[in-house]
Amino acid sequence: MDIFIIGDIHGCFYTFKKLLNKLDKDNEILVQVGDLIDRGKNTPQTVHLARNLKQKHPNNVIFLKGNHEFEFIQHIEKAPNLHWVNHCGEETLYQYKLNNRNIKNDMDWFKEMPLFWENSDLFISHAGIAKEAANPFEESSNLSVIWNRNQLKNLNKLQIIGHTPCKEPMYDEVSNSWNIDTGAAYQGYGYLTGVKVKSNGTIIEFLKEKTDVKDII
Repeated sequence: MDIFIIGDIHGCFYTFKKLLNKLDKDNEILVQVGDLIDRGKNTPQTVHLARNLKQKHPNNVIFLKGNHEFEFIQHIEKAPNLHWVNHCGEETLYQYKLNNRNIKNDMDWFKEMPLFWENSDLFISHAGIAKEAANPFEESSNLSVIWNRNQLKNLNKLQIIGHTPCKEPMYDEVSNSWNIDTGAAYQGYGYLTGVKVKSNGTIIEFLKEKTDVKDII
């Protein structure tokens, strides 16, 4: 099956729904690179949609953990996480209260999220395998696959990541990697990116969904 990879969504529910219309559920695996939450106007709705998709298609839908899910977990389990609250968490908590959604239940789902998805030709994670990372799967490390912003390691397969916003998908030849975080929640220039890839790592096409105004705070 081909793989349909979606970048950082950040609470952009309506934009996410539009991009999902381009998913071929019978012939594609959906992998989302993490950071479903925060920054946008509709985090609880976005999580609800994601969880329903996962429930209906458990083997063909994968939502990876990003640093925002990690920070959310830290706040609910070991409150307060002031770094998260002060940057975007206060708004997310308000949205959960407004929507009367069970925040603990969603936290438990975030904890179950895998850190990566891979096959023999493709590796997908939130922030990528850093060149110098001793343990890229230690979630609290700033070189982990949910936090890294340093040069990526060449894995002899294609890496696809998000995490660091850019104005268009960016390819790094040295590491053979694409960054597809195009700042969906940022007013003025952001949009949500999807990329369809064959199982052997060959890019089929990039898809661009301009952020719906209903998702912008």
